[in-house]
Amino acid sequence: MRLLRSLLLLTVIVALGFLAILVIVFQTAPTHRGSESHFDTLIVLGNPAKNDGTPSPELRERIDESVREYRAGVAPHIIMSGGPAHNHFVEAQVMADSAVAQGVPRDAIVVEGQAKDTIQNIWYSRRIMQDKNWNSAEVISSPYHLPRTGLILTHYTDALALDWRTRASNWPPEYGMEDRLTREYHEAFGLIKLRMHGFPSSAKFLPNP
Repeated sequence: MRLLRSLLLLTVIVALGFLAILVIVFQTAPTHRGSESHFDTLIVLGNPAKNDGTPSPELRERIDESVREYRAGVAPHIIMSGGPAHNHFVEAQVMADSAVAQGVPRDAIVVEGQAKDTIQNIWYSRRIMQDKNWNSAEVISSPYHLPRTGLILTHYTDALALDWRTRASNWPPEYGMEDRLTREYHEAFGLIKLRMHGFPSSAKFLPNP
């Protein structure tokens, strides 16, 4: 009985310690560069489409948030970023088609269909912005994904003096607490790894120029 209580106490301590680390890691991640409230473009980060080519719950929420921000006049353009990373559907094209169906003009949307991870989302989107002389962006993704996105944005945009802020889409109503905690748990480890080891220099990790 005493051993069981000790194990239970240890479990609670470990869980609380992990939650404390999670809060610190997430709360200390960057959320913006600059103080703009209006931007040259929105950047919407991809997420796998369903096997039938329709938006997954997370992708749907990211699209819907970009449509709301576009209608609110936050930016006149939207970069939809995401390639066929998990199936044969190009995430950016799925996003663009959904936004157009909701009334966003197709000529306001740039489809970036090469990126296969978050770093490539930012890398390719940054290159589009350079080509178009856009200097600021609001970056939209799921709540748990934004802290790591902020670190990546800081790494790839500070040298170019591009201003940005992150904005969270809504959690999908289909997700319960376990779904949310699972995603935050995995994301926290990605954040810790980036903070400890920095960004990989491997050529296979970054897009080709």
